[in-house]
Amino acid sequence: MRIKPSPSISLFRLAAPFALALITAMPAAHAATASGTLSVSASVASVCLISNGSLSFGSYDPTSGSTLNGSTTVTLTCTLGTAYNIGLNAGAGTGATVALRKLTSGSNALGYRLFRDPSRTLNWGNTPATDTLDGTSSASSLTNTITVYGQIPASEAAPTGSYTDTVAITVTY
Repeated sequence: MRIKPSPSISLFRLAAPFALALITAMPAAHAATASGTLSVSASVASVCLISNGSLSFGSYDPTSGSTLNGSTTVTLTCTLGTAYNIGLNAGAGTGATVALRKLTSGSNALGYRLFRDPSRTLNWGNTPATDTLDGTSSASSLTNTITVYGQIPASEAAPTGSYTDTVAITVTY
């Protein structure tokens, strides 16, 4: 007796080799990649900022025959490597110059001077390359401490009072 194969088994025998060939011919599934670049840039602005300062001489005795010295600091913050020039104007006192500024109390005046150096020999004015302070923001810090030295000459004839002035600071960079 002969067994007649089932039609589904015969079909499997015929299709199996084709299915196996199809599976082996397909590429393996994997993720594709692509590459590129990202350009990144920035620019650093040349900037300087200066703080306001306050110089108080304290009490002046016109009869002592001595000068009265004082000093203060202002903070200059600049982009690293920025060259700067700092000038001080004559102030607000009537008749003041950068060589002899005027503190005032009403209509009374008391002369004073501002300097760039501790020995008080280098007048501090407002004319670049003549009487201003030049510098460059160092590579170690953005902040520079600038000292302003002041002096009231001896024996200024001024009446009792509270004297004030306002001097503009100009930073050129």
